[in-house]
Amino acid sequence: MKEISCKLLVIGAGPGGYVCAIRAGQLGIDTVIVEAGKPGGTCLNVGCIPSKALIHAAEEFEAVLHMAGGTSPLGISVSAPALDLGKTVAWKDGIVSRLTSGVAGLLKKAKVKTVYGWATFRDGKTVAVETETGTQLIRAETVVIATGSASVELPFLPFGGPVISSTEALALSEVPKKLAVVGGGYIGLELGMAFAKMGTEVTVVEALPRVLAQYDAELTRPVVKRLGQLGVEVMLGAKAKGVKGDALLVETSDGKSVKMAADKILVTVGRKPMTEGWGLDQIDLDMAGKFIKIDDQCRTSMRGIYAIGDVTGEPMLAHRAMAQGEMVAEIVAGHKRSWDKRSIPAICFTDPELVTAGLTPEEAKALSEIKIGQFPFAANGRAMTKLGEDGFVRVVARADNHLVLGIQAVGQGVSELAAAFGLALEMGARLEDIAGTIHAHPTQGEGFQEAALKALGHALHI
Repeated sequence: MKEISCKLLVIGAGPGGYVCAIRAGQLGIDTVIVEAGKPGGTCLNVGCIPSKALIHAAEEFEAVLHMAGGTSPLGISVSAPALDLGKTVAWKDGIVSRLTSGVAGLLKKAKVKTVYGWATFRDGKTVAVETETGTQLIRAETVVIATGSASVELPFLPFGGPVISSTEALALSEVPKKLAVVGGGYIGLELGMAFAKMGTEVTVVEALPRVLAQYDAELTRPVVKRLGQLGVEVMLGAKAKGVKGDALLVETSDGKSVKMAADKILVTVGRKPMTEGWGLDQIDLDMAGKFIKIDDQCRTSMRGIYAIGDVTGEPMLAHRAMAQGEMVAEIVAGHKRSWDKRSIPAICFTDPELVTAGLTPEEAKALSEIKIGQFPFAANGRAMTKLGEDGFVRVVARADNHLVLGIQAVGQGVSELAAAFGLALEMGARLEDIAGTIHAHPTQGEGFQEAALKALGHALHI
């Protein structure tokens, strides 16, 4: 059995793990990273990046369809378009391949040793990795667990055959004629809307009274409107019960049982932390429910063991994992760091897109009296020129000192405003700071300034 020793061992080369390893390498720490699959983890290989590629392809195809149908207000007409999903997926795979190679190159540049295989804890300082060439024993002074998360599988809808997870949905070679989406959260709606644009008949089955329940109803209203425009049927208060042949069995909100014909059944009911199969029982870490319990420095209950990313709980976002990974590497290097984030922006890449940062109006009201400023994209020139008038920017601030507590937006391309929202909250901006910042014209970012002006009582363009 081969043995190597290192100062820092990172288990998992997803966004959190590889950033942690790269930063550690930059700081001169002898680092080893173990990965069972490809560098980049779920996000890069079968999640964030490939889904955005598919969403973009769907948007382009839908735009051309409108042009072919003579319904484009831009005056553009084309002949009948066609979509070769196999080529689309190959293009997506090319992007993923370039990025995974890039991550591998960055790890090498930082002098991080990469070991490919499945890691299992022997004790708090020792891990055995099953590689293609045999078992590799790694002894480390410090260990970072960054094993990520996986799609939740329903016992009555096991993956296989027509029942697929988002991973399989992103690798289909043909556009399904009928798609049933179980779960009306962000993953289900992102992919469901994309396939609807590609010509699939989509039905969403959601057990709750509304879709995207983690967002407030006002924010999701434009998305619900767009679902209708795309012909997506949404069954609320409905429960998937199983599969029979090529049909999904559903109990409707009024208690009726129906069979829903579907070529594919996409199950998107959440993600679970990857805590099994790693030998975590050998080190007996304290847990917070199904997640590994950590403090504000990502330390677990065992000295010398840290945990970052999805395996530690919500929000299960790649950029949260990255920030934690960078912080832990610097802590291991002896820097004084802790986790004190005012805001971790969250984005839903539906049509239109949703962005939230900081507190919602309801959460803010529980803390203090508040002011709310909301500016519609129907009054924004740039949004109008992009046919993206449906949506708004909303700023939530304390009424007494105007400290900004939360920012939300819904609209075409608003994901790119997330950085400005996060920066404003992280720096403790007040309404006057945002209102007094000159925003370039014509841009959708002007909506951010106008929302702050509205909260101050003197919006200029509404």
